[in-house]
Amino acid sequence: MATSEAQEHAKDLGAFVTASPSSFHAAAEVARRLAAAGFSARAESDTWDHTPGGYYTVRDGAVIAWFIPAGATATTGFHILGSHTDSPGFKLKPKPTTGREGWLQAGVEIYGGPLLNSWLDRELILSGRVVTSGGTEHLVRTGPLLRFPQLAIHLDRAVNDGLTLDKQQHMNPVWGLGDPSQADLLAILAADAGVDPETITGYDIVTTIAQEPAFFGGRGEFLASQRLDNLSSVHASLVALIDHAEHRGWGPEATSENDDGPGHIAVMAAFDHEEVGSASRSGASGPFLQDVLERIVDAAGGGVQERARAFADSVCISADAGHAVHPNYPERHDPANRPVLGGGPLLKINANQRYTTDAVGAGLWAALCQAVNVPYQEFVSNNVMPCGSTIGPLTATRLGIRTVDVGIALLSMHSAREMCAVEDPLALARVTRGFFAG
Repeated sequence: MATSEAQEHAKDLGAFVTASPSSFHAAAEVARRLAAAGFSARAESDTWDHTPGGYYTVRDGAVIAWFIPAGATATTGFHILGSHTDSPGFKLKPKPTTGREGWLQAGVEIYGGPLLNSWLDRELILSGRVVTSGGTEHLVRTGPLLRFPQLAIHLDRAVNDGLTLDKQQHMNPVWGLGDPSQADLLAILAADAGVDPETITGYDIVTTIAQEPAFFGGRGEFLASQRLDNLSSVHASLVALIDHAEHRGWGPEATSENDDGPGHIAVMAAFDHEEVGSASRSGASGPFLQDVLERIVDAAGGGVQERARAFADSVCISADAGHAVHPNYPERHDPANRPVLGGGPLLKINANQRYTTDAVGAGLWAALCQAVNVPYQEFVSNNVMPCGSTIGPLTATRLGIRTVDVGIALLSMHSAREMCAVEDPLALARVTRGFFAG
């Protein structure tokens, strides 16, 4: 049975997921929690200083936060935990109100690589942002609104021999009855935002299942939830950063001073668009993290030399969910490396640099886990199974900072509803907390 601390952490993770149905909501929820912990917002258009304390900045569906300890200088290195706020699913197309045969439907485009069948026969919400004339952004979130209804077995007797879903023909969710020419899906979003539908000039709207996270299992040892890939890592870094700031004697909940010395500047970087390649202004291939790190160094009076020295003394942990051994498909996994749920975070390794972990990074991760008394497992793909990738290679390539790939183990990754062990999210947060503490 999961410990009470792990259960409480998992409950809070569930609450974080529920509050974060889109990348924009996730960034807003991170900002809300950081502000409540005493962190200060830094607009990118403002001048930044180097005063010790906690700060954050939001760029669309991404957020970066950092804690500057007392005594930090322009050459102080960074301990960075990178993650991502987006998940596979569906995104509204232009002219989204469609339908036929008396049904109202929504035109959606597939985002990333979702397990299509897992989205069938689930009630879905729409969430994200709408932009009105003048450029004002509004976060929106509907109640249960959509559903991909599956064809009854009576009309497809061979369905259990192999379900084939055409992405254009079959993945059009229903949301009402009537004549599409007399309906307007955007009006529902406008009502949620409190604006006139005619003023909406753009939107980034995605689907999420309406069902809330829940514990299950014979001893309640599992957590089922949407978006564990990768809000589990975002949440771990958020909790760890707030705890780290409090431990350093800073923030409204701080109870003691700590004189461990300046150490490193702790950074959480939660990017958008990882599931579609990260090539955006708010993705890991964009300049967001580099911009923030360079501005922190510049605010301390540093230049090119100081930035290079700070980066050379920095480490990035790329935290993204990985695969546990599936009991019904054991042959799909490496025969020697068999990660299990509840066995601790994964150290992800790939010879072709789809993950960035090298021997030095593996040693750093092993020492860190030992220092905080958290077990870990190694993950490597079966040679005939294509390996996914993360923000790790992108960050290492862009910044030259040593990067290690890790994450909690999941089953049903990229499903509308994934699962993990209740113990593992807390374990990742504990290791992250130790990493931030140096």
